[in-house]
Amino acid sequence: MCEADAYLLHEDGKEELYLAEVDVIEPCPGGQLRLISVYGEQKFLAGRIKNMSLLQHKVFLEVIS
Repeated sequence: MCEADAYLLHEDGKEELYLAEVDVIEPCPGGQLRLISVYGEQKFLAGRIKNMSLLQHKVFLEVIS
């Protein structure tokens, strides 16, 4: 499979799993991201993509407050 796991990246460098097996990440109005897993689970986050490691299948997200 080619999906990735999405993690919240905290200021101290700690990674927290936000959504596993993400298939789609799309921008929404107001600076939100919509994440959809391969199982159809959806989550919305006011944040941005900090970085990605495609070889490790990880997407790191940063919360915007």
